[in-house]
Amino acid sequence: MNDTPAIETFDLSRSFGPVRAVNRLNLTVVARRIHGLLGPDGAGKTTTLRLLCGALRPDHGRAIVAGIDVVRDPEGVRQRIGYMPQRFSLYGDLTVLENLRFYADAYGVPQAERTALLTRLLGFSRLEPFRNRRADELSGGMRQKLALACALIHRPQVLLLDEPTTGVDPVSRREFWDLLHEAVHDHGMTVLLTTPYMDEAERCHEVSFIRAGDVLAHGTPRELQRLVPGIVLEIRAEPRHAAEAAIRVLPGVRDVHVFGDRLHVIAEPWFDDASLRQRLTDANVALHAIRPVAPGMEDIFLYLQRERTTQ
Repeated sequence: MNDTPAIETFDLSRSFGPVRAVNRLNLTVVARRIHGLLGPDGAGKTTTLRLLCGALRPDHGRAIVAGIDVVRDPEGVRQRIGYMPQRFSLYGDLTVLENLRFYADAYGVPQAERTALLTRLLGFSRLEPFRNRRADELSGGMRQKLALACALIHRPQVLLLDEPTTGVDPVSRREFWDLLHEAVHDHGMTVLLTTPYMDEAERCHEVSFIRAGDVLAHGTPRELQRLVPGIVLEIRAEPRHAAEAAIRVLPGVRDVHVFGDRLHVIAEPWFDDASLRQRLTDANVALHAIRPVAPGMEDIFLYLQRERTTQ
């Protein structure tokens, strides 16, 4: 992989009335990589994608996508990108093949290229057995794969995907990600996506965390792990709420996060878990397991949120 940027923004800003949705955003997405854009609801993720595809004009700043200035030549950008909004508009009364043909017409794909292209996309999306099934009759996962195939119909250089797997079952999510990696590795595309799933962020080549339209941190998943100071301990204990309350007040504990039936404790490097064990015993909490773990994307995200809030 080289480090040629496929997307660059320079102080990109957009407001809606008094709300600053994107705040002087400086973002670089390297070509032929999957770049995840993460943040809480209202962080500016969707607005950023809409600015990049030319659906919105910025109040300030610039965006370059596939080498083209979005403001100066939005139509040129649209010819080079595939965009999947959160509610991608498939036509439910059309079959899989008819939807693909419709988008081929919309993008002006030459007739001479269509047969080979449609065959490739049906195979790529694993939808060949369902080519004559109406879109309304597809499962959620198959609908998303069809939406991706439609976004790829004009062979774009850059894919912009807004939470493409939300509401999709785990198996279909995994298959969808297999398709994304294939698009990058085999077809040389660049993918910028938003996702609410932290496990998906770990499958990205690079990740940018944003809050209030501003970048909090950027890097590979491994690089971002180093932002969390000290050690992370994963703990299973009951009752969980009592365990959390007891651990939070221990010297050396920086934060405690709840992940299902487990707690993740971020502590100073010198932290001695013997004091933790004793505190839980004194609080009549049953400790079932404790082990050091590498910080995951959710740990990193929550840590960054907390640090920015307390600054």
